[in-house]
Amino acid sequence: MILISHRGNIFGPNKDRENSPEYIEEAIYAGYNVEIDVRFYKGGWYLGHDKAQYRVEESFFNNKFIWCHAKNVETFQNLLKLNAHTFFIQDDHVALTSKRYLWLSPTHERIIPGTICVMPEDSRWKNANKNNLSICLGICSDFIESFK
Repeated sequence: MILISHRGNIFGPNKDRENSPEYIEEAIYAGYNVEIDVRFYKGGWYLGHDKAQYRVEESFFNNKFIWCHAKNVETFQNLLKLNAHTFFIQDDHVALTSKRYLWLSPTHERIIPGTICVMPEDSRWKNANKNNLSICLGICSDFIESFK
């Protein structure tokens, strides 16, 4: 089972630290993969969910434990050029990552075997059998420690 920290969170959301490079590195050091929000903005690389918040070098994306959520199509195209592990999803139920993983959004409402189940603690998974997460290839969560 691949355990993925959502934006660096391990024990729950931390809006003040999410997506910061230090927070991400702490989660990786704790043994987790990390999903991060990435923007290519004015010729530079930034992390941040709602805006370009933390500037990083492109080498930051070379880490095999990082899953890059491209926040727009231009960012997605540029991450692909870097060979970063990336995906682009907006209102879709599922996305295919650049390394061929199926990233399953909580909007799907049904857990599908062999996917990365995102935020199983989310109330939108109302029809999901949350006791059977073992059918997932991985889990991405703000509370990833609880899935160890």
